[in-house]
Amino acid sequence: MAPERQVDFYRMRLVRPRRAGWTRTVRGYRGSVTDGDGATRTVYTIGHSTRSPDEFVEALRQHGVQVVADVRAVPGSRRNPQFGPEELPRSLAEAGIDYVAFTEQLDGRRYSRVGEPTVNGAWRNHSFRSYADYMQTPGFARGVDALLELADARRVAMMCAEAVPWRCHRSLIGDALVARGVPVADIMTATASRPHELRSFARVDGHRVWYPPE
Repeated sequence: MAPERQVDFYRMRLVRPRRAGWTRTVRGYRGSVTDGDGATRTVYTIGHSTRSPDEFVEALRQHGVQVVADVRAVPGSRRNPQFGPEELPRSLAEAGIDYVAFTEQLDGRRYSRVGEPTVNGAWRNHSFRSYADYMQTPGFARGVDALLELADARRVAMMCAEAVPWRCHRSLIGDALVARGVPVADIMTATASRPHELRSFARVDGHRVWYPPE
């Protein structure tokens, strides 16, 4: 087994861990990972919902996932404490799956002011429109770049709380990945996944994705 290393995904450099196990930085990019067997660019997505730890881990294993990239705004759940900031990394580690928190640059808690000019008028849902506005920023681009660098070495599943991707901001991140030519697969069950498709009302220019009103 390759030696454990710790990656600071904000600066994209290797750092020695101060202690064993998962740690979190204020930038939201530090986690313990191990060297992989090769590059893979397909990025999976999954929502933990009300799954038990065993059900969640089994779904990841069945799809060959090696690293969970947490894109929740708050890495925890009162209703489902098994996905809390201590419990989840521990249960994943026991299954040989690594954990990285992307809590600042890819999380879904983004707010645009009501009435503020936007290029994403196709979204009627304010939360989704706000996230689409955030997708136009350098911070979002850095987060996607970090996610893809991780996916170059390991099979990654981007995780949030919602069971179905179309109710979650991870589907917008999926649009951004597809626009970059990266295959995205949404894990629905332990035995089934579906390819993510770019929304029909999305517009793409290079790596930029936006959703203009019709």
